[in-house]
Amino acid sequence: MIFKNISKTKLSLALISLVITFFVWQQGLRDSLNRPSVSFDISQKEQEIVALAVQSIPTDLKKFFITNDPVDEINNALSNVEFNGLTERNKLIRIILSSESNLSRIDKNLSLEFENENYKLLSNEIEKKSNDDSYKIGFDKFTLFKDDRFLYHILSRKFHFDDSSLITKSFSSKMFLKILVIRLIPLLTILMGSILALKILWKSISLKNFGWKEIKPLELELIDMVLLIAGGFVVLGEVISPLFSITLVELFSKNISSELSQSLKIFFGYIFMAIPPLSIVFYQIKSLSREFSFKKDYLQFNFLPIKNSIIYGIKGWLTIVPFVLLISLIMNSLIANQNGSNPLLEIVLNNNNYLSFILLFVTTTFLAPLFEEIIFRGVLLPTLSKDFGIIMGIIVSAFIFALAHLSLGEMPPLFVLGIGLGITRIASGSLFSSVVMHSLWNGLTFVNLFLLRT
Repeated sequence: MIFKNISKTKLSLALISLVITFFVWQQGLRDSLNRPSVSFDISQKEQEIVALAVQSIPTDLKKFFITNDPVDEINNALSNVEFNGLTERNKLIRIILSSESNLSRIDKNLSLEFENENYKLLSNEIEKKSNDDSYKIGFDKFTLFKDDRFLYHILSRKFHFDDSSLITKSFSSKMFLKILVIRLIPLLTILMGSILALKILWKSISLKNFGWKEIKPLELELIDMVLLIAGGFVVLGEVISPLFSITLVELFSKNISSELSQSLKIFFGYIFMAIPPLSIVFYQIKSLSREFSFKKDYLQFNFLPIKNSIIYGIKGWLTIVPFVLLISLIMNSLIANQNGSNPLLEIVLNNNNYLSFILLFVTTTFLAPLFEEIIFRGVLLPTLSKDFGIIMGIIVSAFIFALAHLSLGEMPPLFVLGIGLGITRIASGSLFSSVVMHSLWNGLTFVNLFLLRT
């Protein structure tokens, strides 16, 4: 029997944690349906970069990068979204790109739509121009938007002024290089990953052996996993810890920008969230070994030889990319408007503070992979594999990993990623390999979003 020789206190804590986790995750998944998909913003950013790169795209390559005028593509996409559902910047873009007849359908008093004073000022000027064609908008109004080159570019198209001092040949070439990298890297990764996946599959079939390395799980029971995931990760980590981290940041961030404050909340939020489950792992190990020593590799990090661990991580990342993207494509074809993207993606995409970027990069590329791999592949996966077998251990741990991200739309791709991370962990015999793989996934996603900024 699963619960034999378990104290009533431990059992009660586990059951209470499970109940709380059910309601927290249920509410989190439900709330994710109200979050917009970041894919719309990513597609728009790509089109903005193409619009700014047009003059530098070689003629023979234009058919690969431009099917229709990218500015028209953006206008059409924004026109299919309810005006009040757009961000302030996208509202302004739509106002700038709208014809006079379409403009009158949006709103009679456009300036009321904006909190940003510059947006409000420009929309007011555009409204005056639409009501009186002889009205001249002062050039000083346009110079307010020199920091946003796409906005400045479409203003120059609408009001027929020269933007070449800002949209220079050099800048346009940089935009072309950006779109080249953004479009080519996924294609090359998919190609290399597919070849590697087929090679590994053929080798496994021909040898009739998946090459699993020995797993050395901690002598923990399923009740310990419930306390770790439900009690430590969810109740203490996701529910209680944010109360402290958010309060701490708000106390010391009154005189800093909102972007930096937001990044500090995420950075310290992750640290505070990690403390309870990692503390539980620490005490679980200590209760088993009667001591805790960093010299002992309790979780099979197996760093050495470090070259092999890194190579396994890179191979795991390359191999899983085609499968994750395939699942994402299938989901997009089945569900046209998927909501529930991780809000962190939108924060990175629209962030303009470099210190904030560094904090977000450290959080997503180093802290998150290390913490999540310790919990899901370091403790949970070996324990489940011991009780239910390796295959079931990989599947169940991947499912819990996907569920823990509280995004209904992203669950299928995250589940596939979790399976890849689990396979890498066991095939390499090194938790460090799955940390490397996870870091590469998050890091490349972050870099891609960084490149999409105009």
